[in-house]
Amino acid sequence: MKLIDTHSHLYASVFESDFDEVLERCEKSNISKIILPNIDSESSPALLNLCQTYPNLFVGMMGVHPCHILPESMESELRQAKKLLFEGSFCAVGEIGIDLYWDKTTLDIQQQAFETQIGWALEKKLPICIHSRNATRECIDIVKSNGSKELTGVFHCFSGSIEEALEIIDLGFYLGIGGVITFKNGGLQTIIEQLDLNSILLETDAPFLAPVPYRGKRNESAYTAIVAHTIATIKQISVEEVAEITTFNAEKLFKISA
Repeated sequence: MKLIDTHSHLYASVFESDFDEVLERCEKSNISKIILPNIDSESSPALLNLCQTYPNLFVGMMGVHPCHILPESMESELRQAKKLLFEGSFCAVGEIGIDLYWDKTTLDIQQQAFETQIGWALEKKLPICIHSRNATRECIDIVKSNGSKELTGVFHCFSGSIEEALEIIDLGFYLGIGGVITFKNGGLQTIIEQLDLNSILLETDAPFLAPVPYRGKRNESAYTAIVAHTIATIKQISVEEVAEITTFNAEKLFKISA
């Protein structure tokens, strides 16, 4: 059985003290690939270092996170990310999108940056990884207005309605499902019950959003296995089947091999 964590920030400083142990737990949990989304120019060096040091395990994305799209630094951040993307080897443009949880005043420039980076993805023929916190509708609309039949990707940490889920799937996108699926009152379990696994990717968003029983603690990629087991229970199928389908989905979208 092989599992792919399609969204993890294992390059974050919170993993420095026990990184070897984190990797050991990944191996024991059958994590065969870990995809690293970029945040901004400060995160890029650590991300690239992991991909270079462990090329069989880590695969990188490149983009600028919407929370780091700020008036004073947007142009510089986008310029640096574009240079790395077009000069390097990445499996997706990400993570990009809209975040209206922390700051609604930057919506205009977040939209501008999102559309710019969608353009990169189309030019490079790469999928996109969408961050859509409190902005699922906004992100769907931008994808519809700026995309084409060639544009695909994943709505990372999906938290919308069943109607939005079906709309996203109809656009040819996947839903990224992580630790929130283990939260009893999160509402996600009911949605997953109604969806085909052919549109699902597993993720952790480590070090954030740890699943039960680690909720509130540091998340890590090994916990992808908990997400897989939870989905298996919800769908009343084996965890091996969940692993097989979701791993195939990730390989297909990101053009990687587990």
